[in-house]
Amino acid sequence: MSVDLLDAMLKACREHPDAPAISQGRRTLTYRELDDRIASVAAALGAAGLRSGDRVLFSVRPSLDGICLALGVIAAGGTVVFADSGAGEEMFRARAALAAPRWVAAESLLYFASSGPLRPLARRRGLELPPYSAVVPDARHIYAGSWLPGVPRGSLRLRSLLAATGESTASGRVARAAGRVKNATDRIETRSEALIIFTSGTTAHPRAVVHSRTSLGTGLAGFAAHVRFAPGQRLLTDQLMIGIPGLIAGAHWRLPAFGADPGARPAHYLDVLPGTDALFLVPAALAALLTLLEEHPERAPELSTLLIGGAPVLRPLLERAKRCWPKARICAIYGMTEILPVAIADGDEKLAFTGPGDYVGTVLPTVHARIETNAAGDGELVLAGEGLALGYLADLPEHPLVSLSTGDLAELHGDRLVLRGRSKDMFIRGSTNVYPGLYEPVIAGIAGVADAAMVGVADEIGDDLIVLVIVPREGVPRGFGVTHPVITAVRAALPGLVDAAVLPDLVLIAADLPRAGRSSKLDRAALRDAVSRHLKSGS
Repeated sequence: MSVDLLDAMLKACREHPDAPAISQGRRTLTYRELDDRIASVAAALGAAGLRSGDRVLFSVRPSLDGICLALGVIAAGGTVVFADSGAGEEMFRARAALAAPRWVAAESLLYFASSGPLRPLARRRGLELPPYSAVVPDARHIYAGSWLPGVPRGSLRLRSLLAATGESTASGRVARAAGRVKNATDRIETRSEALIIFTSGTTAHPRAVVHSRTSLGTGLAGFAAHVRFAPGQRLLTDQLMIGIPGLIAGAHWRLPAFGADPGARPAHYLDVLPGTDALFLVPAALAALLTLLEEHPERAPELSTLLIGGAPVLRPLLERAKRCWPKARICAIYGMTEILPVAIADGDEKLAFTGPGDYVGTVLPTVHARIETNAAGDGELVLAGEGLALGYLADLPEHPLVSLSTGDLAELHGDRLVLRGRSKDMFIRGSTNVYPGLYEPVIAGIAGVADAAMVGVADEIGDDLIVLVIVPREGVPRGFGVTHPVITAVRAALPGLVDAAVLPDLVLIAADLPRAGRSSKLDRAALRDAVSRHLKSGS
C-alpha cells in the first residue's frame, strides 16, 4: 500500500494537535503548530514565486525552522536538494549544475564564510566552501539565522516565512485545505520528485537519488510501524529520515543541540540523553557513547528502543549495547539511499544468529525482495516496491528505476534476509572469509576518518594480511604513513565495533583512495597493488 508523505504528516497533526511534535533546547512545537508552520512556509514560498517542480538547493542544519522549511518546500510542490557544503567546491558546483535549482536555502553563516575576505581564511583552515551567493546564477535565496554580510540582496529570511503562522491562522487553514483538495484530485503529483540526495560519483558524473512523496511516505511510514513508534514517545535523533517516521506515528521528536555530536564529542551528548525513550545512532557514534556510559552507567537513560543504522551493525557492538540497555528493544536497520529502509533486525535475533553471513532482519512489507543469479553465478539481492526511488537524477525521466540490483550477495529465508557480502571484494584470512564492505562504512564513521578501505595482501605462505587504509580528515600525508593520531583512535575503537577475526594486521594512512569509473567506485585492485608495493619497499 502506497503512502503520501504529506498525507501521513497531516493525519498525525490532526490526531495529536496539542501533543509536542518537535523540541530543540527550550523550544517546542505542538503538532498543530507544526501543521500551521508547514502551511505558512508553503503559502509564503508560493507567493514569492516558487512553482511546482522548482528545486531548492538545501544547506540548512537540522532545527525546528529547518525542518518546517524542508517540509514546506515539499508541500508547495518543490523539491529539496540536499547539498553538503563539506563535499568541496568543485564537487558542490558539479552537483549544483546537475540539479539546476532555482532556489538556494542556506545558513547565513555559510553565505558569510563563503564570501569576501573570509573565503581565503576558510580555505586555509581546510574548508573548501562554494560561494553560496553566486554558485547558482539567478537563484532566489532563503537564509536561516540572523542576517550577515554575504547574504544576497533580496533574500528571504526563513523566520519571515514562518511569521504569518501567528498572524493569519485562517489563511494557513485555507492553504492546507487547498492542498488537501489538490492531493485528493491530482494524486499523480505525489509521485513527482520531492527529494534529491547526492551519494557518490565524480565531478564529471555526479550521482543523485530522486525520491517522490510516495516513495518517501511509503518507506518511512512502513519503518514507523515496524519499529513500533508510539504517540508521545520521546525520540532523540538529528536524522530527518528517523525523525519523520516518529512524527508520522505521533511521537515527540527531540533534536539534540547544535554541536552535540555523539561520535566526536560523546561527553556533550550525555547531557541531552535524560528523558529519552528511543535513541538512534550510527555504529561509530554508539560505540563512542557506550565507552563513556560503561564508565558512568548511572547516566544511561532507561530506553525502550535503541535504533542503530547507517552502517553494518556487528556482534561486538550489539553485545555492548545489550549490556548497557538489557530491557530495551534493539533494532538494527539495513537500508540504502534508493529504498529506505529494506529490513530491520531485532537485536536478540541478530545475536542468536549463528549461520554464515550477516543477518540483517525481516524485510519490510513495503519492500519486494528477490534473489537473482548474477553473471558470476552468485545470488544477488534485487529490490523493488512502492518505497523505491524514482531513479537517478542523470537518468530521469528516460530511465526510471523499476528494480534495484544492490550488488549485495544474499539469501532469503522466507522474509528473513542474510547478506553474504560482495563476492569480488572477498578475501581470506586464516579460516575467515572477509567481506570488507561490511566493515568499511563502520570504520569511516569513526571521528577523524574521512574514508576507509580494507584489502587483503598475501603474505609469504599465501594467507591474506588485513591492511586497513584510512584517509584522515586532518593532517593528510604524502604517500602512505603509519603514524597519525587517527590511527591510534581507530585501533582503540575497532575492538568494540568489528569482529576480532577481522581486526587489521596493519593500519596505514593515505591522502586518498584510488577510484575508477563514472560512479567513482573504490578501485580495490589498485589499492591492493599500491599497498603491496609499499610493503615490499620497506618504507
